[in-house]
Amino acid sequence: MQVFLDVLGLLFKVFFFPGLAFTLVVSFLLAGLDRKLVARMQRRVGPPLLQPVYDYLKCLGKETIIPRKANRAMFLAAPLLGVASVLVTALFIPVGGAAAFSANGDTVVVLYLLTLASVTVIMGSAASGSPFAGVGLSREMVSMISYELPFVLVLLAVGRVAGAGTALGVTFSFADIAAYQAANGVLLGHVALLPAALAMLLVIPCEVGQQPFDIDEAETEICEGVLAEYSGHPLARYKLMHNVKMFVMSGLFCALFLNIQTGFLLLDGVIFAVLCCVVTFLSMSVPHAVCARFKVEQVFKFYWTIVAGLAAVSLALVWLGL
Repeated sequence: MQVFLDVLGLLFKVFFFPGLAFTLVVSFLLAGLDRKLVARMQRRVGPPLLQPVYDYLKCLGKETIIPRKANRAMFLAAPLLGVASVLVTALFIPVGGAAAFSANGDTVVVLYLLTLASVTVIMGSAASGSPFAGVGLSREMVSMISYELPFVLVLLAVGRVAGAGTALGVTFSFADIAAYQAANGVLLGHVALLPAALAMLLVIPCEVGQQPFDIDEAETEICEGVLAEYSGHPLARYKLMHNVKMFVMSGLFCALFLNIQTGFLLLDGVIFAVLCCVVTFLSMSVPHAVCARFKVEQVFKFYWTIVAGLAAVSLALVWLGL
């Protein structure tokens, strides 16, 4: 009987809360809120809050057109693999103190899964045979190389603080990071980690592919770039992947720096969703509204100097015990 209850509890966590259902609801909410906030900051009315849902359903109703020169199998498989990777990533993000999946090295797993999601975009654009997609995939590779270094440095800095008392002196477990914050307060209050928190806020829009770091799509330059040849169901999957990535990256910031636990799971979920909205506004909506799109070389230089520098400062401070 206990085994049955354990399996039932795991299924509830995976499919409902804090799993897939919660992820999809908050993902579409964040996408709609972002578009609404950007419109307001630009003195526009903006679309309704549920516009991302309408766009997704509309794409599902459109015909899927596959280019004549495309690699059909890879062209169709890439969006499926991309959606699957970000949805599995969301299952590792703790909401309060609960996560559907948990392991000793889950921060590393999340890093690899997010990289896989970006690789699927490259795979799909390469399979399309489009010259616009070819330019887009090269830009996507530059983006990946740009933000991965500061991202890893942020994870190391947070892991060092939360795992200072462990045998390794560093932890790669969200459970350990959550436990540390439950006992000592949120890591955003740790002065040495403030540069890393700022670096993480700057990593988020490039990882998601949001303006001003959407160099791989750049509608006015390369006609949607990596998504130039996609339509119908495959395009809907890529749009869904983008929305879920917004939730995953905002949730990742909350898990690393703002993991608030009240002991009531439902209340933790509400607080987590609200914090994700705040992080989305600060890291994605504001830069989108006030900044022009970066050039490719500007993105690389910005992340390997300013953003990586901020993360490295935090890593040095926490390694020195400050």
